[in-house]
Amino acid sequence: MKRGIIDRFEGELAVIEVNNVTIDVPKSKLPSTAKEGDVLIIEDDTYTIDKDETDKRRREIQDLMNKLFE
Repeated sequence: MKRGIIDRFEGELAVIEVNNVTIDVPKSKLPSTAKEGDVLIIEDDTYTIDKDETDKRRREIQDLMNKLFE
């Protein structure tokens, strides 16, 4: 099992960062609710959103932004 983060979408492709390397994956292979910043669990050719890890990362980023703009 690997984990990756959706960096961006380019047309019908999702650019996913896995271990500091980007891979292009057809959007059709991702859950329909997938969006930039989501953490994915990658097993074989299956991509699942890790909601807990995604929420945790978003909170950490928001906390850093709040501190930056205090």
